[in-house]
Amino acid sequence: MGDLDQRIDLAILLVIRLERLSVDSYWAHRASGLRGSLLRSLDQIESSPEVNVQNNNRKELEHLDQLIKSGFEILENAAREIRV
Repeated sequence: MGDLDQRIDLAILLVIRLERLSVDSYWAHRASGLRGSLLRSLDQIESSPEVNVQNNNRKELEHLDQLIKSGFEILENAAREIRV
């Protein structure tokens, strides 16, 4: 599995996890927008012919990496809100 495949799998996993946040959470609203951005980014990358890190798609991959980072930040903050 290549680096790109791992990024795509991670982004898909984040979309699924972000979707499961409680609607009562402040972070659920932010997660909703980020999910849409992740899905658009994935769609754009997967529809590009011959995606290659060294190719013109570097900017798209950097954007995906930033979205993934933001997704983990939202999940971490939402997890802090959970009361035991």
